[in-house]
Amino acid sequence: MSALELVDRKKSKSVVWKWFAFDASDEEQMKTASLSGESYVTVSIIKPTLSMFRSSLLKPEDEDTELTKKIKENTLHYMTEKYSDPDKDELLDIASLMDPRFRTTYINPTRVEYIKERAVTELLSLITTEPGTVVPVRQEEEVAAAEPGPVLKKRRSLSSFFPKKTPAPSSLSKADRIRTELATYLLISEISEDADPLQWWKKHEENFPRLCKLARKYLSIPATSAPSERLFSVGGGVVTCHRASLKPDAVDRLVFLAKNLQM
Repeated sequence: MSALELVDRKKSKSVVWKWFAFDASDEEQMKTASLSGESYVTVSIIKPTLSMFRSSLLKPEDEDTELTKKIKENTLHYMTEKYSDPDKDELLDIASLMDPRFRTTYINPTRVEYIKERAVTELLSLITTEPGTVVPVRQEEEVAAAEPGPVLKKRRSLSSFFPKKTPAPSSLSKADRIRTELATYLLISEISEDADPLQWWKKHEENFPRLCKLARKYLSIPATSAPSERLFSVGGGVVTCHRASLKPDAVDRLVFLAKNLQM
């Protein structure tokens, strides 16, 4: 592990730690860098990243100097404390659960059942109408009776003489249906880490209509404030000294176009 260099910024009193020749694999660097993205899912990557830091990246090694060990210890302590809030930790667990790449892999085994029940409870509050509700459709005889004109006698097929069986309504409650759907989701093998979880949910929305609502809610959360900071930078380029009289609605439209025109 290389040494640390202190760089004193002239325009500020802060001192920035700069780590040169960072001894990390390409995969580890990609995970940490991808947290600041905005065109893909980021919030569910936090748990795997923290696990990577604890298990390898910030784990003390024999050849580390005392300074390096101290930096690792303080960095890990800061990150652990930052995400130690129960509400924040619960949010990250549910986000990880809703990501088909990870699911329960990075959730504390003692909290898996609690997180599953927490997801069921939240889904019950999200669902206003039961998915798959069938809208009653008028039968052909009713349509024919309502429409004017001569009634044509149709030949009955052999199948029309068979008694029709109406499917019995399911006796499962909404909560039990959600639990069954969640159990089925967890039984499916995990997808590649390079796959897009949003595309996966779009493809399997018919199979998991309830869980899809929860995935849409949590996987849209950004992991860092970098996307909003970039948006402020774009706004600064739109509202300049020569364009200081722009109305708020015009600024909103211009910023929106600047961020989405390339899409």
